[in-house]
Amino acid sequence: MGEARWAVGIDLGTTHCVMAAARLDHPVVHRIDVPQLVAPGEVAARALLPSFLYLPAPGELGEVDRTLPWGPQPRVVGELAQRMGGKVPARLVASAKSWVCHGGVNRRAPILPWNSADELPHVSPFEAQVAYLEHLRHTWESRHPEAPLAEQDVVVTVPASFDEGARALTTEAAAEAGLGAVRLLEEPQAAFYDYLGARADELPARLGDARLILVIDVGGGTTDLTLLRVGEADGEGHRIERIAVGGHLMLGGDNMDAALALHALERAKLPRPEDATQWSALVQSARLAKERLLGVDAPEQTVISYVGRGSRLIASTRSLTIDREGAQEVLLDGFLPRSGPTEVAQRTGRAGLTTLGLPYVTDPAIGRHVCAFLRKHAQAAAEAGARVVDGLPRPDLLLLNGGVFNAPAMIERLGEVLAGWYGGETVPLLEHTSLDTAVAHGAVRSALARRGLGEVIGGGTARAYYVQVQGADGRPKALCVAPRAMEEGTSVAVPDRVFDLVLDRLVTFPLHAYTGDRVDEPGALVELSGEEDDELEPLPPLETVLRDRGGRSADGRTVPVTLSAALDETGALELYLATVELPPRRWKLEFVLRQEAPSDAADQPAAEAAAPLEPPAEGTDRAVARIDAVFSSHDAKEAKDLRRAIEKILGPRSQWSVATCRALGDALLARAGDRGRSDQHELHWLRLCGFCLRPGFGAPGDEGRLAGMWALRDDPVKQPTKANWAEWWIAWRRIAAGLDAEHQRMLHEDVRPWLWRQGKPPPGPHRHGPMEMMQLLATLERLPASDKQAIGELLLARANKLGTYWPLGRVGARVPVRGESSDVVPPAVAEAWLRRLLELDWGSAEGASFAAASIAALTGDPARDVSPELRREVAQRLAKAEAPATWIDMVTRGAALAEGDLKRVLGDSLPVGLRLS
Repeated sequence: MGEARWAVGIDLGTTHCVMAAARLDHPVVHRIDVPQLVAPGEVAARALLPSFLYLPAPGELGEVDRTLPWGPQPRVVGELAQRMGGKVPARLVASAKSWVCHGGVNRRAPILPWNSADELPHVSPFEAQVAYLEHLRHTWESRHPEAPLAEQDVVVTVPASFDEGARALTTEAAAEAGLGAVRLLEEPQAAFYDYLGARADELPARLGDARLILVIDVGGGTTDLTLLRVGEADGEGHRIERIAVGGHLMLGGDNMDAALALHALERAKLPRPEDATQWSALVQSARLAKERLLGVDAPEQTVISYVGRGSRLIASTRSLTIDREGAQEVLLDGFLPRSGPTEVAQRTGRAGLTTLGLPYVTDPAIGRHVCAFLRKHAQAAAEAGARVVDGLPRPDLLLLNGGVFNAPAMIERLGEVLAGWYGGETVPLLEHTSLDTAVAHGAVRSALARRGLGEVIGGGTARAYYVQVQGADGRPKALCVAPRAMEEGTSVAVPDRVFDLVLDRLVTFPLHAYTGDRVDEPGALVELSGEEDDELEPLPPLETVLRDRGGRSADGRTVPVTLSAALDETGALELYLATVELPPRRWKLEFVLRQEAPSDAADQPAAEAAAPLEPPAEGTDRAVARIDAVFSSHDAKEAKDLRRAIEKILGPRSQWSVATCRALGDALLARAGDRGRSDQHELHWLRLCGFCLRPGFGAPGDEGRLAGMWALRDDPVKQPTKANWAEWWIAWRRIAAGLDAEHQRMLHEDVRPWLWRQGKPPPGPHRHGPMEMMQLLATLERLPASDKQAIGELLLARANKLGTYWPLGRVGARVPVRGESSDVVPPAVAEAWLRRLLELDWGSAEGASFAAASIAALTGDPARDVSPELRREVAQRLAKAEAPATWIDMVTRGAALAEGDLKRVLGDSLPVGLRLS
C-alpha cells in the first residue's frame, strides 16, 4: 500500500453526504463536488450527495439513463433517486443511517424501503450505507486515479451517540465499499474542528477566558450534544478537550419533516394517510419543502405533494400549500418551545412512537434535552471552571451545527431559550462558514491535526465501558474494563478479576456504556440495580468460543482468564480474554448484532443479554446425579417419577433459577441418546428438557444448547406415541424464541405438511400433535409475514379445537417479542383478524381479549398500526370486559408489554432470575 498523500473527510449524513479533502503537503481544505444523476441520462456535480437510494423497476431506466462517469449503475443514488422516490416511494431507501443505529431490526437484512411490497426489491441499511460510500469512492478515484481512496487518511463522521454496534457497522461498510481502514470521528467534534481551522486567526481572542463550550448538532436523524473544556496549553494558546457527550436522541430533521407533513394535512383538512407508502411520499415531499423554506432566500410559500390512492404506478397527486411563516411556527413551537431552566426531558420507561418504523424520542423539545444534558454533567462543567447555578451549568460559548440552523429563526429561538435560563444573559455564538460542509471539512482538519498540522481536541473516549458479571453476593454487577477518557492506541488490563470459562462453549458478555461524570478505574465494580446504574446504557453483547488447542475434546474443562480492553488507532473498542496460565493465549470478543443476538429494540420487550449466572441451587449436583441414574436405567417408573424426585431435592420447579434450569438442561442434553429407553423416558426427557431450556435465550451457552436440541431433529421421537410427539412440539414451542430465522423456517417446514394436507402424507412415520404444532407455529416470529398470514388463518379456522386464541395474538402482534418489526402481518390482515375477534364473546373465548390487545397495539408506525377507529373499538371492548389496564394502555398509548403478561405471550413462565426489559 502506498503512503497517504491526502486527508479525506466524509460526512455520511442521514439526508446528505459531503466529501472534502486536503493534500498533506499543501493542507488547504476544499470540498469535493459529487457527480450524480440529476435526471435520467443527465449527470451533474453537486456539493451534496442526497442520502437516497432508488431501486428502479425493470425497464424503468435504460442503461444510458443510469450511467455515471465510472460506468452504468444498477441503482440510483443522490438527487435523481430523491426525485424518483418522491413519485414512487415504495422503491426509495431513505434515512438508512437512522436504521444503522436502530437495534430493533436486523441491520444486515433487506428491510428497506420499509413496508414496501414483498415482490419489490429491498436492501439492508448496511447495504445502503455501502452504496453511498461506494459512490463517494468512485467520485474520488475518477478524479485521483493515482491515489486510491483506501491508501489515503480517511475520516468518516458518525453521531457522538452511536453505540459500538453502529460504529462497527459503519467501519465495516467503509471496508466493504473499498475505503480500507477508516477512522471514525464524532460529528460535533468535526464541526468544532472546522471552526478551529477556519477561524484560526481570531481564535485566541474569540475563546478568551471561556472555559466551557456547548455544541448542539441537530442532524437529519439525531440530535447530538457535546461539552468541550477550554484550558490553557503548555505553551501559548488553548487546549480543547471533549468532556461529555449526550445519549442517543433519535430526534432531528426526520421528525420535523413528519411534523410539517401533518401541518399541511391539517391546513387542508385531510386525515393522515393510513397507507405507509402514501405517508412516506408525503414526508419526502415535506423534507424538500422544509429545505426550501429554511434555506437562504426562502420563498414565502411552497407546496407539498400529496399522492392519493390509485391503481396506477404513479397515482393522482394534489398540492398542499405551506407558507414559510407557518412552517417556522410549527418547527419553533414543536421543537424549540420556550422552556424554563428546570424543564428537562423526562424518561418515560419506553421509546417514543415510531414514524416509518423508526423509534423516536417521546419529547421533541430540543431545549429540554439540552437542559437535561447540562444538568447531568454539572460536575464535569464545574471542574472545567464553568459557572453552575442551582445545578445548571452555563456554557461560555455555543456552536451550532446541522441544516436546521440555516434558518435564522431557529437560531434566534434557541438563543432566547438559553438566555431565559440564565437571567436574560445570552450565550455567545460561534459562527460557521457553512453548516452544510462543516462536518466534512472538520473531518479533514482532524486528520491534519493528528499529523501536527493543527490543534487536536483531546479527551479520549467519551464513554466508560462495563461488562456485566455476577457479584459474590449473587447480584449482577458491572465491571469497568475501559475507563472514560481512554486515548486511542492505548490498552488497559483488569488482572485482578479472574473468570473460569468452559472450553468449546459460546461465552456471552453483556456490555454497557456510561456517559456520566463518575470516573471508575479498570476493575471497579458498580451495582446494576437502583439509581447508580441509571446511566448505564446496554450495548450489543460480546461473545467468543474458547477452543482447546489441537482440537481435543474439552470435556467441560475450564480455563482461568482475565479481561483487557484496547482502543485501536481508528478509535474502535476491542475487548480480549487472556489466559492466566502459561503458555499465554488470547481471544478477541466480537460484537453480536441482531439477528445473531437477542433484540435490544427500543420498542420491544427483549431479553437482557446473557449474563454470567449465579451458582445453581444447592443440591443441583444431586439432581444431576438423579438424571444420570434414571437415564442409565430402563425402569420406566423411575423416569415417570423423575420430576417429583428433582422437586424433592430442589423445591417446586416454578422456583428453579436460570442457572439451576440450565444445569439440569445440560445434564439432560448429555443423556439425549438415552431418552428412548422407554416411552416414559422419552416423554419426561422432552418435558423436562424443554422446561429447563425455556425460553431458548437469556443465559450464557444457550446457543450451544439449542444446537444440541437441533441435532435431534433428524431422529426426533424414538418412542412415537401420541404423547411423545406432543411433548416434542411443546419442547420446541418453549425454546423457539431463541432460534434464528432459518431454523424457525425449517421448523415451519417440519409441521406444514401435517397441518395443510395436500395429497398423500409425507414419507416416514406419522407425526401426531396437530394442536401442539399450531401452538409451536405461533411462536415462530421470524417467519415472513406471508407465512404468518397463513398460520393466522389456520388458527382462526381451528380455534374451537385449539381452545384458545392466544396463539393468534402472538402471530398478529404489532410488537414482536423477539422477531423483526419488518415481519409483522400487514395492517389490513391484522384488521380482518380483529374484526373476527370482536365478533366473539370474550367472556367465553379464552385468550381473545389478550389477542385483540396484542394485534391492536399502538406503535406509531403506519406500516404496522391498525386504523385508529378499530383501535378505539378494541379499547372500548377491553374496558367493557374489565381487562387489565396494561392491555388497554398497549392499544391507546403504545405502552410496553407488562412483565406479568409475558407468560401469555411466551406460553410459559420464565425461569426465576430471567427478566425481560
